[in-house]
Amino acid sequence: MTGLFISLIALASVLLILVVFIQNPKGGGLSSDFGSAQQIGGVQKTTDFIEKATWGLASFIAIASIFLTITLKSPDPSSKKEEKAKKEQKKGNTNTAPKNQ
Repeated sequence: MTGLFISLIALASVLLILVVFIQNPKGGGLSSDFGSAQQIGGVQKTTDFIEKATWGLASFIAIASIFLTITLKSPDPSSKKEEKAKKEQKKGNTNTAPKNQ
């Protein structure tokens, strides 16, 4: 499950980079290569798609990262100490040799 989320986040990150590279900071980008605005898939529709893809990928990365962080939350240090003490009790303490009196 963890590996799946990490893979999806990595894939979404690469796609987000590609989508951002397609965009032109002045509003042209990929959309300037197409025909007039009246055509299906014209300038406005391409710009809308790229903008929605950017926001969608960024949102997915943020939400998936938060979810992954919550699910991978490490236990608090006090429970680690308790587990270590239980393991030592099960193994038996090796320092319990009889003392010479």
